[in-house]
Amino acid sequence: MEVIVRTYFAKQSEIESNWILINARELVLGRLASIIARYLRGKHKTTFTPHMDCGDNIIVINAEKVKLTGNKMNQKCYYWHTGYPGGIKSRRAAQILNGDHPERLITKVVRGMIKRSPLGRKQMSKLKVYVGENHPHRAQKPNLLDINAINRKNRKYSDVD
Repeated sequence: MEVIVRTYFAKQSEIESNWILINARELVLGRLASIIARYLRGKHKTTFTPHMDCGDNIIVINAEKVKLTGNKMNQKCYYWHTGYPGGIKSRRAAQILNGDHPERLITKVVRGMIKRSPLGRKQMSKLKVYVGENHPHRAQKPNLLDINAINRKNRKYSDVD
């Protein structure tokens, strides 16, 4: 007797997107970004389909209070090119976090973990990152995701603890 196993592919009408709130205070940047990328893609769901947008809407608050381990705050460098000859530019993680838009650091790191395609751009549009506690998505009633409950290493403890 032959058992036929069929692969399940979710249809667009079957996909349900939730709103998730993440407080980035004292969380390690890389670990936080990998969790956000997994939830944006929808890999945490049993109905994950690689070619569909199965992910959730993610709201990240307190983006300026994210932590980096080791000496990455002063050594980690982000490069871009202006398009002109000799136009390579760089900025350190500390400069981004202490600048006018510290939320761009989380967006930049998560973007590096998402596919570079129209589907990836659609998934990135579901990420909302804010400085401070306030965000304009209270009407969506987001569920709070406790990153510390996933793994204790996700939190950066101070040297005093």
